Amino acid sequence: MKITVAHSPDSDDAFMHYGLASGKVPTEGIEFGHLLADIETLNQAAFEGKYEVSAVSFHAYAHLTHKYLLLPHGSSMGDDYGPIVVARVDGPSSTKGITVAVPGTLTTALLALRIFDPDVKYTLMPFDRIQDAVREGEAQAGLLIHEGQLTYQDEGLKKIVDLGEWWAERTKGLPLPLGGNVIRKDLGGDTIRTVSRLLHDSIAYALDHRDEALDYALQFGRGLDRAKADRFVGMYVNQLTLEYGERGRTAVRRLLEEAWDKRLIPAPVTVEYSS
Repeated sequence: MKITVAHSPDSDDAFMHYGLASGKVPTEGIEFGHLLADIETLNQAAFEGKYEVSAVSFHAYAHLTHKYLLLPHGSSMGDDYGPIVVARVDGPSSTKGITVAVPGTLTTALLALRIFDPDVKYTLMPFDRIQDAVREGEAQAGLLIHEGQLTYQDEGLKKIVDLGEWWAERTKGLPLPLGGNVIRKDLGGDTIRTVSRLLHDSIAYALDHRDEALDYALQFGRGLDRAKADRFVGMYVNQLTLEYGERGRTAVRRLLEEAWDKRLIPAPVTVEYSS
C-alpha cells in the first residue's frame, strides 16, 4: 500500500516527518511518499481528497469533516506566540483602516486575524512574498506565518499584533491551533490506525533524536541559521504535537466555536479524531 503524506516545505514539518522520511521508523510494509507544498495549496487539495494524509489549516478542516479525520498528533500550535501582523517601523500601529497582506483565505492565521478584527481588510499574497512587500511599501502590513515570525525584526519591520499572544490572553492561556494532520476516512479503520501509529512514531523519533532530525530539517529552513531553526522547530514541534491532550483539544474546540459564532465558517464543527 502507498500512502502520500502531504505537508509544508518547512523546517518544523520536515522535522516532524524525519523518522519516516529517513527510514528510521519501520513502515510495516506501507510505502510512504512525501509531497511538499505550501499550506494554502494543501488546503485546496484537501477539498478534492487528493492525498491520504495531509497537513491542513484548522480553518480548512472546518470545511473538510466529511472527508477527513483529524489525527490525534501532528498539530502545530502557537503557545503564547503565533502568526504576527507586521508593518514598517514608520508604518501603521493597528489594523484599523489598512489592508493586510495575508497568505491564504483558508489559513488559520487569517481566521484568527478576522476574529481579532472582524472589519479587517486583506489582500492575498504568497506567504514568502509578504515580508518583502511590506518592507518595500507594496503592502501596508503583512500577516507572517512560518519563519517570518522570527526574522521580521532583522528586516526592519515592527509588530502590530502577535495573534498567539492575543489568543492566550483572550482564552486564559490556551494555545492557538494553527494546523493539524488529517487522514482520509475512506482508508478504513485498520489502515487509519496503522498509519496514525507510524506518524506518531515519526514525531516521537524526531523529538528523541533532536540533533539528527534538526540536521535534516535545516535544508527546509529558508535561510534560518541552526539556532533559529532549532528555536522555530521547538515552537511548533513539541508535546502538543505528539499528543493534543485535553488542553490542545479544548483549544481546537474554542477556536472553531468562535469562528462559527462570528459566521467565519459554514457550520458548527464536531471535531473527530482518529484512533
